[in-house]
Amino acid sequence: MDSTFVVGIDVGGQTSKIGVVNARGTVLAQTVIRTDTYDQVQPYIAELADAVKKLITEAGVEGKVRGIGVGAPNGNYYTGTIENAPNLVWGRQRVEFAKLLSEAMGGLPVALTNDANAAAVGEMTYGAARGMKNFIMITLGTGVGSGIVINGEVVYGHDGFAGELGHTIAVRGNGRACGCGRSGCLEAYASATGLINLTKKYMEANPDSKMWELVDGNIDEVSGRTAWDAMRMGDKAGSEVVDRYIYYIACGVANIINIIRPEVLCIGGGICNEKEYLMKPLREYVEKETYGNNEADYTKVVVAELGGDAGLIGAALL
Repeated sequence: MDSTFVVGIDVGGQTSKIGVVNARGTVLAQTVIRTDTYDQVQPYIAELADAVKKLITEAGVEGKVRGIGVGAPNGNYYTGTIENAPNLVWGRQRVEFAKLLSEAMGGLPVALTNDANAAAVGEMTYGAARGMKNFIMITLGTGVGSGIVINGEVVYGHDGFAGELGHTIAVRGNGRACGCGRSGCLEAYASATGLINLTKKYMEANPDSKMWELVDGNIDEVSGRTAWDAMRMGDKAGSEVVDRYIYYIACGVANIINIIRPEVLCIGGGICNEKEYLMKPLREYVEKETYGNNEADYTKVVVAELGGDAGLIGAALL
């Protein structure tokens, strides 16, 4: 089995992770390139293909790679295209991504899906959802992605775009503008981008907050960690940011649990490094917002076991 190798690519709004994966789901070698420095797809594809070729050589598997799997925002499994991806400058129009990458790789087969769907496949095969037939994967990054698995199959819908939890409405009325063109989307609140925007708003309203110290007085240096670090320092404004952010995530989680009633809901993304600072209050909020709960069959809300590699490994499994 270990003579079978594939390349997995996890395309994010800021960076793209590339890995050579064997049949056991082990990442043998990996690298990262920037995604957000390109406003046209052709130069991005060229650098991506170059990085893949170098990684294959580094892993010592030249001539043994069967294909490439890609997880990307708004990636369509049916068509191999990326369409209307608000967090990819070059992906806001229809891009024949699988075709372009295959051509750049000399005809090597390329399969494409949504990045959260890829992460769901990874967790279903090797991670927190092993053996589960009904579960949901939510990824919190530059945007908010979700992959839905029912009866052991990823739900793609009739057109390949099912599962966009990030573009359900979290705040009605005067909600924040979302990159998709709507207002009030969950992605505008529960993504890392939404967290940064919320942190800045609270800093501007609280000039004595320790969050200012953490960024040396420069609000442009705010990151997704700023409020959490301030909270641990006992900062009231930082604690309020964290609590409000977790509440927004919980709204989306509770909504999808009420609709699907999965066995497990996995959450992935860098924010999961906060561990129980995130998960304990999140579970408490979700329990209050979901109906018909009993201890025997209540949906378990857990951190994705594959961490940052979930999307990469899941893409390779395509």
